[in-house]
Amino acid sequence: MEQLLQREQEALKHFFTNLDRQQIDGLVESCRKVRGLIVLSGVGKSGLVAEKIVATLISTGTRALFVPPVNFLHGELGILTPDDLLLLLSKSGETEELMAILPFAKRRGTPIALLHSNPHGKLVGQVDQALHLPLAAELCPFDLAPTISTVLQMIVGDLIAVALMQSKRFSLDQYAENHPGGAIGKKATLRVEDLMVSGEALPLCSFEQKLAEVLPELTGKACGCLLAIDAERQLQGIFTDGDLRRAIQTHGSGALALPMSALATQRPITLAKGMLAWDAVKQLQRDPKKWVMVAPVIEEKRVVGLLRMHDVVQAGLG
Repeated sequence: MEQLLQREQEALKHFFTNLDRQQIDGLVESCRKVRGLIVLSGVGKSGLVAEKIVATLISTGTRALFVPPVNFLHGELGILTPDDLLLLLSKSGETEELMAILPFAKRRGTPIALLHSNPHGKLVGQVDQALHLPLAAELCPFDLAPTISTVLQMIVGDLIAVALMQSKRFSLDQYAENHPGGAIGKKATLRVEDLMVSGEALPLCSFEQKLAEVLPELTGKACGCLLAIDAERQLQGIFTDGDLRRAIQTHGSGALALPMSALATQRPITLAKGMLAWDAVKQLQRDPKKWVMVAPVIEEKRVVGLLRMHDVVQAGLG
């Protein structure tokens, strides 16, 4: 396996070292100028990669479509217009099914681009734009099965999609609109206020109260902590289950007589209720040696909620 990993790494290095930057810049610029659809087509493994590229383009704000070559010859040429770009994927640059559609696509005035790994392929000289994907060899021991070549196609597809995102200033909100379901949708849409404990469920106390007085609130609210607030509901500190254990270990039964001001953490991590829950998770886990499991939620300097890692995990973000 080590040998295969090294060969894959060397193949990718060969690709990036020899890729013509002007060619890929030109292709990205052509894609950026498309007013209609970017229509991809390919056969076999290249066709599967083309479908994946289309899915990535669509989800990141670029109108795209995959059409198998044979479908073009049986009615779907009608989708092509001069405002579109037909992007063909062919490792050999000589795929017969793609050769067959060229005259008809040209007749419709559609610009044609090609991703290939053979500068001598017949398709190269017949398209408007060709991007050569430098291929040292396939990972397959017979240098036949599409392995590295499809990886290179995928890389270029991702580069185009992200470059177009940046060009269009595609926002996180737009991305979220395209991904309402699943983990991606939750990461892009769920906010702290959607998951936080609030209202009567909040475990609250004051700095003046002694530990013995606040234990019922700590156990009854079952949030794993208490938030110490002042008369204006501004945060003074946080007292967690871990703090309780440490207080008993240090002071024994005498801890019960101590005020919360002596036991609580006075500068805890706080969160804004409008921030994305996924960003909040990253903030709570920024120290890999000490993950924070609960955090106060603040709005205009007042405590409005409590985010628990338990609820984040339950929502599918952990």
